[in-house]
Amino acid sequence: MVSPCRRSRTVVRGLALSALLALPLAMAAAAQAPAPATGRDPLTGPRSRLQRDWIGARAVTADVPILVMAGHADSQGITGPGTAGEAVDRQGAEPMQSGIRDELYWNLQVARRVVDLGRQRGLNISFYDPPLRAIVDGDDPRTNWSVGKAHAAAGGYALEIHFDAYGLDGVGSGVIPALHRPFSRIDESLALAFGGYPMQFRGGLGGPRRGITLLEIGKLEAPLEPALRNLATRERALDSISERVVAALELGVGRQPGATPIPATLGGAVEERVPLAGGLSRQPDGAGSAPPGQDPAASSGGG
Repeated sequence: MVSPCRRSRTVVRGLALSALLALPLAMAAAAQAPAPATGRDPLTGPRSRLQRDWIGARAVTADVPILVMAGHADSQGITGPGTAGEAVDRQGAEPMQSGIRDELYWNLQVARRVVDLGRQRGLNISFYDPPLRAIVDGDDPRTNWSVGKAHAAAGGYALEIHFDAYGLDGVGSGVIPALHRPFSRIDESLALAFGGYPMQFRGGLGGPRRGITLLEIGKLEAPLEPALRNLATRERALDSISERVVAALELGVGRQPGATPIPATLGGAVEERVPLAGGLSRQPDGAGSAPPGQDPAASSGGG
């Protein structure tokens, strides 16, 4: 006799297989390929080891409006500013830009490059940057949450870029999918490129509950953070990350990626330093983008 528990697992596996078969051939093949033995990427570092319990099979049109935002762009100096990164917190490095956490600095760098490259490749893609760096009310119409929620409700795809916390506070690269509708092929394609988190990570985060997919690029520690801070490797690292994101977006909307990804092998040892921002905490900061009194952390560790 088959136990109810085993029968339930069989049904779930059957549903997952049915959804997977609906994906384009290239995505299905990638989804079934074994993960790297170490679970690490040479540039972005460890992937999330949490069990991904979803598959993105919902088709989207090639011209779906894609909105890209930088995580924590509206929560500097208040609850949920993002991680300062290992270099600042543990190694005594100065923040990349006075007045903001290093995570936001890199979130902005990647988000803007993704939009510029996406436009060059013909995607219907745009960038939103809040007019203020500290907006206490998460439901203020100028926040990422509010703008992303409205965009998703109108049928668009909202994506927020994050970098995860270093050390034990972080989880690793991966997608935390929006929860407002069935998961899309864009979600799936991004997860194949970066890894995936459970759909109800931390009980359902503020962004995903509002229809915003969160993408954790990687933990803000080695090997990723030194590659970003190093002047000799920064441009290649940012280009490589942006290419990977855009290629995943292209595949998710049914297009073949328009370019070969840039190699992730990096070296060198020069850092750019900027003045230390007064009053910035040197804690790992596992909080997400939630302002005071709002939802739980809007990403893992520092994302």
